[in-house]
Amino acid sequence: MSSLGVELHIEDNHVIMDNGIVQVTLSNPGGIVTGIQYKGIDNLLEVLNEEANRGYWDLVWSETGRIGTTGTYDRIVGTKFTVIVESEEQVEISFTREWNHDDMNVPLNIDKRFVMLRNSSGFYSYAIYEHLKEWPAFNLPQTRITFKLRKEMFQYMAIADNRQRNMPLPDDRLPERSQILNSDFPEAVLLVNPIEPQYKGEVDDKYQYSCENQNLRVHGWICKDPHVGFWQITPSDEFRSGGPLKQNLTSHVGPICLAMFLSAHYSGEDLVLKLKPDEPWKKVFGPVFIYLNSSSDEKDSSPLWEDAKKQMMTEVQSWPYEFPASSDFPTSKQRGNVSGGILVRDGVTSFGLGWMRMAITLSKIYVRATIISTRGFLGYGVAINITPGCDIQLGDLVYEPPRDGPTLWEIGFPDRTATGFYVPDPNPKFRQWGLWERYAELYPKEDLVYTIGTSDYSKDWFFAQVTRKKDDGTYQGTSWKINFQIDNVNQTKTHKLRVALATANIAELQICVNDSNADTPLFTTGVNGHDNAICRHGIHGLYRLYSINVPGTLLAKGDNTVFLTQAMSTSPFVGIMYDYIRLEAPSSSTSA
Repeated sequence: MSSLGVELHIEDNHVIMDNGIVQVTLSNPGGIVTGIQYKGIDNLLEVLNEEANRGYWDLVWSETGRIGTTGTYDRIVGTKFTVIVESEEQVEISFTREWNHDDMNVPLNIDKRFVMLRNSSGFYSYAIYEHLKEWPAFNLPQTRITFKLRKEMFQYMAIADNRQRNMPLPDDRLPERSQILNSDFPEAVLLVNPIEPQYKGEVDDKYQYSCENQNLRVHGWICKDPHVGFWQITPSDEFRSGGPLKQNLTSHVGPICLAMFLSAHYSGEDLVLKLKPDEPWKKVFGPVFIYLNSSSDEKDSSPLWEDAKKQMMTEVQSWPYEFPASSDFPTSKQRGNVSGGILVRDGVTSFGLGWMRMAITLSKIYVRATIISTRGFLGYGVAINITPGCDIQLGDLVYEPPRDGPTLWEIGFPDRTATGFYVPDPNPKFRQWGLWERYAELYPKEDLVYTIGTSDYSKDWFFAQVTRKKDDGTYQGTSWKINFQIDNVNQTKTHKLRVALATANIAELQICVNDSNADTPLFTTGVNGHDNAICRHGIHGLYRLYSINVPGTLLAKGDNTVFLTQAMSTSPFVGIMYDYIRLEAPSSSTSA
């Protein structure tokens, strides 16, 4: 490690932070990262790109009332540069852009911060977004940081212990070297003439490398000569939307490395931030850490990955950071701790699960804890008062999941995902692309039929209820059957059918009991969902739970059938994934 202090050099058009280990150059006053110098490499970022297209914050926004997740793209370029901290121990610099009513930009004041510490092999970045009460309302579907690395150097990508590989070049995605597989999703391309022949026949799609927030702490790229690593480390989830189960993009062909803060991926419009009229709002995104490391062993990339994981743990254990100079980022002394236990009781068994520890900054807040149980992921809330430095012990809270009567039968395991259902082996070259098409191969003429007591959901329940492609190139909906028997039926009582969906995409689930030709289904979800989890290789999107009353008059002693019809048929990506299905007897029934 260098013993040099941190130095700041200010030029007319650039600002340079240098601690003797890493040198970072930013545009002045734009705050675009134009260069990162490390271990004798003059620039880790793509020098073939324009300076404005190397390392930057960006966002997507739309006017209030607009439906969907798209909008105006905005690469955030500052208009004012300010030195916040300048010492041998730390340099923190600010690039701000203030909004006024004559602007065509998103109505936000944005303050981008970059921090370099002594003896630190990297740098930090965070931003403060502020919307004043009197400003126009708007939607904010996405914001992130993007780094584009040198393609001739960084060709090995690592996301997890079991998700690492050499990657194709960005040139392989050019029209003369690739083929778009579906015009609705141009991100996925078939590599037909790649520069490196071993990639021929592969499908490349950035969504193949998505990851849940809870596992998305460190990812990045490795250069083999010289042997250096570029890593993006996220130490906390408190500034990311969607909670620990939200899936986000990571790194992908470019080579590109992302830090996602807000996104509608795998969720659709439900997770779009929508600021209303007269609503003030301020949010700190980050800090995240850009970590650089090196190794003398040029044949083995694992030391760089293991070191990056070790550094990630250091960052996580250091949260909340003490160094950010913005008063909008609360230090540990300004936060309070809340802890406790939660008991889940569903009428059959009770058991305790540890509740996550939280750092909370508001004086009064509605606390939510997400846990996993035999009945899925459950939210439990209680209003509490929190003061800086407090340590509140809540004791045990008891949650009772919805249940009317004993279980007659169930399919799946309730974990809010389609994990456990049958997923066919993918084409090794295609990886996950096209798995939905395997349904028609397995069920070429008749749709899926599942028999309670005989079928095994890990083998006989396809992971997604998708459309079927017809000979004329159009698509049709599919209807699945659940066959089961009931020994005794009280037709004056009501059974309960619980249907939990792991995802839905422009889908309508219609449910009938013992009469698939009924004029009106017993229940319909209506057309809902824009999760896109099926085509984006996810095993879940947003969770949806439906509780359906089944009158006893619809059931018969002996054989019965539940029909699950997905009625929409506009594309191969329309469909649903189930999490869990359960039929309950009436509460007074003695059936088992």
